[in-house]
Amino acid sequence: MQTIDVKRLNDQFPNGHFDLIDVRMPTEYRAIHAECARSVPLESLDPNDVMTARNGSAGDPLYVICRSGNRSAQACEKFISAGFENVINVEGGTVAWEQAGLPVVRGKKAMPLMQQVQITAGFLVLLGVVLGYFVHPYFVGLSGFVGAGLMFAGFTGLCPMASMIAKMPWNQCVGGGSCSV
Repeated sequence: MQTIDVKRLNDQFPNGHFDLIDVRMPTEYRAIHAECARSVPLESLDPNDVMTARNGSAGDPLYVICRSGNRSAQACEKFISAGFENVINVEGGTVAWEQAGLPVVRGKKAMPLMQQVQITAGFLVLLGVVLGYFVHPYFVGLSGFVGAGLMFAGFTGLCPMASMIAKMPWNQCVGGGSCSV
């Protein structure tokens, strides 16, 4: 997989004319994103649709960015698996972009998804313990179920709770929320 750091990307295209997609959640994108990026969330990424929408420039490089570089690497792998080789992961992501002093768009901030997952998991564990103590001992099973889910997420990198929370209305942006490149 090809990679590029934000400084080199900016030096290559000082006028900002390159195709950059941001694969973070819509709420993360809304909070802050590179000025020239457009939002294409990883969870709904279809490499063929993205390449078709590029108006005949499917052979030009496609740059992919996220917060720090992990999700964009996953997105690049999706493109490569679909047969699109000219995809480049932006190292360091939006964090590095902002630290380099490159232009960003700031909007409404949202609570990060993992923080929402931690709050929900903690609440469910505590609820299971309290209900198990005061109502019926079987409610302790709720805490065990959440713990097993967290272990599954740790081992596989897949978190069903995060997927559900990401689909909640407060984690959706209305009106697209992307800028044109």
